[in-house]
Order: sequence, then C-alpha cells, then structure tokens
Amino acid sequence: MKNIIYLLLLTIISCKNENNTSIIFEENFDGNQLNEEYWNFELGDGCPELCGWGNNESQFYTKENISFRDGNLVITAVKDSVGYTSSKITTAKKIEFQYGTIEARAKVATGQGIWPAIWMLGSDIKENGWPVCGEIDVLEYVGKEPKTVYTTLHTPKNHGGNASSKKTRIDNIEEGFHVYKANWTKDKIDFLVDDILVYSYSPKMKDDKNWPFDKPFYIILNLAVGGNFGGPEVDDSIFPQEFIIDYVKVYQ
Repeated sequence: MKNIIYLLLLTIISCKNENNTSIIFEENFDGNQLNEEYWNFELGDGCPELCGWGNNESQFYTKENISFRDGNLVITAVKDSVGYTSSKITTAKKIEFQYGTIEARAKVATGQGIWPAIWMLGSDIKENGWPVCGEIDVLEYVGKEPKTVYTTLHTPKNHGGNASSKKTRIDNIEEGFHVYKANWTKDKIDFLVDDILVYSYSPKMKDDKNWPFDKPFYIILNLAVGGNFGGPEVDDSIFPQEFIIDYVKVYQ
C-alpha cells in the first residue's frame, strides 16, 4: 500500500494550486464507466458479516445503480417490487492517504429516508475494526432533516450516536451543486461547505481513543436508504433519487 501511495505522489499529478499544495488524486468522472484502477464496488446488503451495513440500512448495493452523465457520477437509488437498490464505491487498497484536503463537488439526493454521504475510513478497518479505525464524514445529508448537513468524526471514544459531530443549517443545500471539504492535518480536521468553515475538531490531548487519524484513510461515496440515521421511515414516492458527484480531489 505504501508503494501505491508513493507512486500516486510521484506520478499521478504534480501541479500546484494557489495554496502551494499538490493534487495527489483527482477524479472528474469524465468517462462512461467507473475507473476500477481507483474505485471498488461494494455490493449487496452487508450480510452475513454486517447486515444492513451496521446501520439497519434498507438498500441493496449493485453496480447497475451507477451511471455517468455530463461529466458527473450519478448514484441512483431505486424502489422496485423487491426493495431498494443503490450503489456504493470506495478507494480501499487503491487510493489511500494520510493528511491533506479532500474536496468534492456534489448535488445531494433528497426526500424522507434518503442518505447520501462522502466519507472516509481508516485503512486498518479489516485488522482493527470500527470504530478503532476511525471515520471522517465529509458530508452526510438525511432527507428527514431538510436544509441541514452533518460533518462528523467517529473515534473509539466517541462514535455512533455519541460521535463528535456538527449539524449545520444551509438553506439552499438542496439546490444545485455545493463543494464539501475536509482539511486534515496532524493537529486538527476542519470541515467546510462552499469554503465556509462549519466544524473544527482538535482535541488538546490526543491519543488512540480520540484521535485515530495518524494513518492512511480511503474514500467512500454512497447513497443509502433508511437505517438508524437516514430513516427509519422512507417515503416511497420520492424514488428514483440521484446523488450526483462532479469531482473528487485530494490535495497535500
């Protein structure tokens, strides 16, 4: 994995932005299929190891619920006679990084029971499990709470319903595209929406319980339905719903 990270640093992109940082990963979704050099599909309902993906979610993930339109990735949640289907992709074991800025431009899906997210998990999740691996939620939107976004960190000390989290009211969040960003350093993690700081996490005394963030993480994009956070009530009249992602970039 270190070889992959170093290779990315050296060969993917070497340009500098206005803040004198380098783009080490950039995905603009300009093709007509998912680039599986960077992305993995997660399929099914999480069973038998993690049924409902650990949150009692209702969707079954497939490859077919992903499409590409006008240079955007489109994740579509659908209700049919069997149940709900959607898609989830990750960069696990392919694109992983420690510290930096992750930035994504996206248009959220909306409606009661819908739950789009841009987030990251520690690369040691298979060895150490959750929440020891840590989780960085750059964006979570739940349709049951209109005009609101969540930015959250899950640690061994504070996770699940007790996570370190901030919900922010943004009146136009359902309208068009917005830019979601997390600036992650060895000292703190700042969350921004449209370049406005909405939450900052920086415990004064850091240890493995409240700061599992000194290691590589990978990126996740998904559109969930229902669950402990997104539901439990789902309005079936809203489907299909689209979570549209224009780009994902990582700076260091």
